[in-house]
Amino acid sequence: MKKAIYSVFFLCGVLVFSQENVKNDTIGQEDTKEIQEVILKSQRKKQFSDKSVYTFDKEALEKARYAKDLLQTLPELQLDPVSNTITSTKGGTSLFLINGIEATDLQIRSVSPSEVVKVEYYDIPPARWSSRAETVINIITKSNETGYVFGADVMSGLTTGFVNASSYANFTKGKNNFGLEYSLNLRDYDNRKVQSIYDYRLNGEHYRSNERRQDHFGYTSQNIALRYTRMVADDYAFQAKLNVDIFCRFSKGTGESVFIKDSFSEGHEMFKNSGSSYTVPKLDLYYSKKIGSKDELSLNVVGSHYKTSTTESAREWIIPTGISVYDNDMILKAEQTNFVGELAYTHDFKAGKLSSGYRISSTTISNDLNNLAGYSQYSVNYLEQYFYSEFSGKADKFSYRIGAGLTNIHNKSAANTFDEWLFTPKIILGYQLKTNQSLRLTSSYSPTSPWSSALSSNVVQIAPNIVQKGNPFLKSQQNFSNNLIYSFNNKKFDFNAGLFYRYTDRVINQYYILDDTFGGYALTYENGKNAQRYGVQLSGSYKPFGSSLLVLKAVLTPTSESLRTSKGALIKNDYLANNFSVSSEYKSFSVQYMVNIPVYTLNGAFLNTNENQNHLFAGYRLKSWSFTAGMYWIGMPSEYKTKSLPESLVDYNVHTKIMNNKSMFVLGVSFDFSKGKKTEIQRKLNNEIAPAATF
Repeated sequence: MKKAIYSVFFLCGVLVFSQENVKNDTIGQEDTKEIQEVILKSQRKKQFSDKSVYTFDKEALEKARYAKDLLQTLPELQLDPVSNTITSTKGGTSLFLINGIEATDLQIRSVSPSEVVKVEYYDIPPARWSSRAETVINIITKSNETGYVFGADVMSGLTTGFVNASSYANFTKGKNNFGLEYSLNLRDYDNRKVQSIYDYRLNGEHYRSNERRQDHFGYTSQNIALRYTRMVADDYAFQAKLNVDIFCRFSKGTGESVFIKDSFSEGHEMFKNSGSSYTVPKLDLYYSKKIGSKDELSLNVVGSHYKTSTTESAREWIIPTGISVYDNDMILKAEQTNFVGELAYTHDFKAGKLSSGYRISSTTISNDLNNLAGYSQYSVNYLEQYFYSEFSGKADKFSYRIGAGLTNIHNKSAANTFDEWLFTPKIILGYQLKTNQSLRLTSSYSPTSPWSSALSSNVVQIAPNIVQKGNPFLKSQQNFSNNLIYSFNNKKFDFNAGLFYRYTDRVINQYYILDDTFGGYALTYENGKNAQRYGVQLSGSYKPFGSSLLVLKAVLTPTSESLRTSKGALIKNDYLANNFSVSSEYKSFSVQYMVNIPVYTLNGAFLNTNENQNHLFAGYRLKSWSFTAGMYWIGMPSEYKTKSLPESLVDYNVHTKIMNNKSMFVLGVSFDFSKGKKTEIQRKLNNEIAPAATF
């Protein structure tokens, strides 16, 4: 790890001091001086201290069907063929905006390439988005004009239950815009193979359970969205959105197990079934008002109220006698209310820009629960408040963004109340080395609240002598993050080298403990002492011909991570995260290949692999139509592995393969048509409610 880090420092130094200085035109400073930049016309890229800004030439605009195609050309982004959405090559959560408004994949599709002025790629999100995503992508469009746009697409596997489908329509007249969307994602796989091993000692005796199970599982996810927008230029903007998310999932599995107790062995049979469903209506209201030429006040309110249902039923019995080893029936019905409100104010000074705001989010859940511990009714509330203010500006070749926040977390569970106030500062410094090179430093401190399932009092049986449950006494974990990033780009290369270090205090850790209540082991959560993660991330793209004829993208992240448990045990892990893609576009034809080598990463007392990739797709465009053919997981099924560490009380290994999607061939077709342009508002606030509470 040290050798890798030293090598990157050396590489950065060589690039900084030996790279030829490229001469390019620049653009002048904007009046607000919001983290100023120099643009390289030939490269169509502006480098800020917290973001990159891309513009597109005539060839790229003519090739693209919609804005989504333009996003694929960014060095940091790629099309995920499984979900048919744009994702970051570096991984993590991405948030997409159109003129500052949170946007869905379908909204991005509804934007014509000719309307796109530029795309802002935040690899260091501003305060209002930093708690929601690792990267933020904001598409800036031209002014409003009367027009309409509509489209539909479907992609389906020919031999198994795999469907991605969607449709959208937008209409603009004058200052008013109306939008309607529908999307469907369906999975129905009847051949998922799971092998799991539990090996442990209990009361001086050795136990081993070796399970082999075949599952039929799937899910259906639907989204319906209706939007109304009214915008009066240089005065005010109003938007109302109604979203309805409809989700259900199921899993039905049967299998056999060899159960060993010391030298005694017996055969078991089992079934494990589970499912959940919910319908989430969500109302999102946004209003912004210009106050003079330099001030703006914005308000965003998001709310929802709905019910969820989650069930689990599992049984294991001895084959010859039918005697039950364990029975597990869990029924959880929850009524959930979510609310998010945010008020923000911005002011433009001559020296820079000030942004301040207050956000409050509340999630209240009433649970009606039947499980191994019996019947119970209880309510929980998770409340978070966030005050923030940040100032951004520029001084000569230096750019900066300095922010300060105050975060309050107030979690009230069935058994405990946790309340904490925490100061959350953030600083970003940028320095322009040359016209096409920059150096950036970022440092921040922020809390992470436990998720609802980690705080839950629920208990479920997962194997003989082993249950799983939450911990209502969890505290928030506190994160101290630091990054040093070197960036270089020209017509053919776009390269970033970053050193990162992250320290987490009171880290939330999942582990096994002896459980007196049920007489075995319990998989639960604790606040460990701390965790550390550091390493290097090398990412970028290479265009040998300076065009989209051939584009190579790669991300390599050698990383070292460690965790110290509450009892002082030290857990370590090293890995080399990686992701590679090759794409080509020629006239109306395109092809893309994606591949990775899965690696084990630390997750509490376990090591988990990321999903494997080996996908090949080809496409052809004919006017408003687009046709796609491809194959997922060429020569292999998708597979996932988890194994416990030597420090764990239970030696646990599980290997899951979805055989249905091995070399899965899919066909897709889409149609998109537009006339005129749509109304888009520069929305300053974007919030999301908490996800549905299931266990």
